[in-house]
Amino acid sequence: MTTTSLSRAGTTTGPGRRPTGRRTRRDWRGWAFVAPFMVVFAAMIIAPVVYALYLSLFRQQLIGGNAFVGLGNYLAVFQDDKFWASLGRVAIFLVVQVPIMLVLSLVAALALDSARLHGAGFFRIALFLPYAVPGVVAALIWGFIYGDQFGLTASLNHLLGTGLQPLSGPWVLASIGNIVTWEFMGYNMLIFYAALRVIPGELYEAAEIDGAGAFRTVFSIKLPAIRGALVIATIFSIIGSFQLFNEPNLLKQLAPNAISSYFTPNMYAYNLSFAGQQFNYAATVAIVMGVLTAVIAYVVQLRGTPKEARR
Repeated sequence: MTTTSLSRAGTTTGPGRRPTGRRTRRDWRGWAFVAPFMVVFAAMIIAPVVYALYLSLFRQQLIGGNAFVGLGNYLAVFQDDKFWASLGRVAIFLVVQVPIMLVLSLVAALALDSARLHGAGFFRIALFLPYAVPGVVAALIWGFIYGDQFGLTASLNHLLGTGLQPLSGPWVLASIGNIVTWEFMGYNMLIFYAALRVIPGELYEAAEIDGAGAFRTVFSIKLPAIRGALVIATIFSIIGSFQLFNEPNLLKQLAPNAISSYFTPNMYAYNLSFAGQQFNYAATVAIVMGVLTAVIAYVVQLRGTPKEARR
C-alpha cells in the first residue's frame, strides 16, 4: 500500500525533499453541487443582512438627506422606551408560554410512546394537525373565538351573563400565548416523539429487570436520552417568541386599544418601516433583535449540551 500511495503522489529524490511527478488537481465538483444553494443563501440571507447593517449606520435627516451616524441609531434604540416595552412583553411571553408549551408537548409525546394509549395514531395526527394550519388562518379563527361582540365569547357572555374579554389589556398576551401553544404544541410533540422512538429497547429491558417503574423509566432513561431534542425545541421556541408578529398584528384590528403598534419588537420594526418610513431605525431594531436572539439561543445551547459533547 505504501508503494501505491507513493506512485500516485510522485517519488522523492531524497530525505526532506518534495515529491516529484505530476501534481493532483483540485476537484471542484463538490462545489458545483452546492453552488445553487450558496447562490440562493447569499442572495436571500447574507445580502439582506449586510444591507440592513448598512442602513443602520445612516439616518434620514430633513437637512442633508441620508447622513452617516455610525452607532447613533443603536444608541437611540437602547434609549427607546417603546423598544424596551415591546422587548419586555416578548420576554414575559417567552418565560411563561414556552415552558407551558414544551411541558404539554413532552407529556403528549410520552403518552404516545407509552404504548398504553389507545388510538395513538389518531391522537398523533390530531395534535399535529394545528401546525398544518397557516398562522394567519389560525389567528383569524381564534380572533373570531375571542371576539366579545361576536363569535364564541360573545355567545357565552350572552348565555351565561358574563363579561369575558380575552382581547382586553390584562388578557391579550395570555390569549396570544394560547394561540401559539395551540399552533406549535404538535410540532414540538413530534420532535420529542421521534427522539423517543430511537431509544434502544435494551435500556427498557434493563430497567424492567432492575424493577424500575414507569415514572423511574421516564426520568432515568427517556428524559436523558432526548436531551438533545429538548434543547432543539427550546431554541426553536425562543427564536419563535422573539419573532412574534402574525398573531398580534392580525388581532390588532379586533383590539386596537390593547395591542399597540409596538406590541412586539417585530411589529415595532414593521410599523417603523412601512408606516413611519423610518427604514434606517427599523433596520437597527431588527439587527439588535437578531443579535439578542442569537446570543440567547447560543447560551441555551451551551447550557443544554453536555460538557463531553462540547469537546
